[in-house]
Amino acid sequence: MNVEDIMSFPVYVIAPDEPISHARNLMLKHKIGSIIVVNNDDMIGIVTKSDLGKRMAQAEPVWRRRPIDKVPINLVMTKSPITIYPGASIKQAASLMIENSINNIPVTKNSVVGIVSKTDIVKYVSGQALDTKVSELMNEHTISVHRHHTINHVIDEMERNEISRIIVIDDTEEAVGVISTSNLALSALTDNEGNLSTKSIKMARRPNPGGQKTYRYIKEVPLVAEDIMSGPVVTIASNATIVDAAKIMIEENITALPVEQDDEIIGIISRSDIIKAV
Repeated sequence: MNVEDIMSFPVYVIAPDEPISHARNLMLKHKIGSIIVVNNDDMIGIVTKSDLGKRMAQAEPVWRRRPIDKVPINLVMTKSPITIYPGASIKQAASLMIENSINNIPVTKNSVVGIVSKTDIVKYVSGQALDTKVSELMNEHTISVHRHHTINHVIDEMERNEISRIIVIDDTEEAVGVISTSNLALSALTDNEGNLSTKSIKMARRPNPGGQKTYRYIKEVPLVAEDIMSGPVVTIASNATIVDAAKIMIEENITALPVEQDDEIIGIISRSDIIKAV
């Protein structure tokens, strides 16, 4: 099998002067992870969910202080993206992704004919006969945040540890969700004032002993980790195979799985880890 056998199409395109809010809406509507940026029918860049999420995690990027419906795609897109031809091997595509830390590669033959993503390769792996264990490829370094930590704290932790996903835990330190750069891109970028979104909650004052009425009022608070995380958490045993992991990722539409051993999380395996086996 070659790249053309697993690539995704049709390809969605956007103009460089369109706002990133439009790109975000296209990703949500069509359930896609990347959009080609074109100028006069020529590809000049690519924008992905990961791109948007990573830009969110950067320390005070210029565009973060502006409304997302005013920020043009050309400020966040990856210019002159790496491409691959339809007849290339799946191993070549996986190697390009790993070496360049990218999730999607436009497939070109005179023009763009498709996109091959890590998910496409994981789907390919899910149909192979591989006995490599999850424990052999997983990342043992995991970072967690409490479900009530603010999104700003989540972003800071991801930036400080140079990671693209983080585990969310509850008061008992049980994993209840996972936040990735995709969650940040599609959930947190909703404030047209250029700030992270907030939510309104009802607050109540206790009645006094004299029977005074309870007053309820609305308070605006920052979004917290549980508001944007993907959950409930789907885990995998350390002695399962990467084929098992690939199947679960495709079935659950997720990009990583916390790894369990003796009821404890000992690592995490992502799409990037799985495609290393190709």
